Amino acid sequence: MSLSKQEIAQRIAQELQDRWYVNLGIGIPTLVANYIPKGIDVEFQSENGLLGMGPFPLEGEEDADMINAGKQTVTVLDGGSIFDSATSFAMIRGQHVQLTVLGAMEVAQNGDIANWKIPGKMVKGMGGAMDLVASAENIIVAMMHTNKRGESKLLTTCSLPLTGVGCVKKVVTNLAVLEIKDGAFHLLERAPGVSVEDIKNATAGTLVVDGDIPEMVLN
Repeated sequence: MSLSKQEIAQRIAQELQDRWYVNLGIGIPTLVANYIPKGIDVEFQSENGLLGMGPFPLEGEEDADMINAGKQTVTVLDGGSIFDSATSFAMIRGQHVQLTVLGAMEVAQNGDIANWKIPGKMVKGMGGAMDLVASAENIIVAMMHTNKRGESKLLTTCSLPLTGVGCVKKVVTNLAVLEIKDGAFHLLERAPGVSVEDIKNATAGTLVVDGDIPEMVLN
């Protein structure tokens, strides 16, 4: 079986390390804040000017003024802080964020990412993604392995306008965990019940399979 969006976020949460500052992009990445492993202290940063972002609020406890970059209502943990976007982007551009988790429409085997525009469709702009991909040293993409037509989103080269070039380090999809290195997708883990052959068939880019590939373990 393939993973749900919540399970993708749960697997990515295993990548968190103690005392990291982490930026969560729009979509699946926002769910990561709900799955912080026990014993890990991380600070989630939102580029609209929030540090110390917590899980989504319970129904009826939302504060319309407390939102993330995707305009979703969020909570703020004890010790969190709110500041202007200039300060927030200084933190990003100064490389003070240890991990960035982004969604994507396409990822290429050399680490290119396209996640902001489909030609012909109206968009408000690239937002903070351009700064994040240009400044972050560790980018993990959370995405579905294929689009609604069943076509692979892990490609040899991206067909959509790029957000960043050669910047993605790892991809977690509903089928697999893959590391990008040496110009290829290296298969690290497969979703429970998903075969290596399933992943090969769903991956248009070069896929490297080295030895037995373990199933993901979701805590």
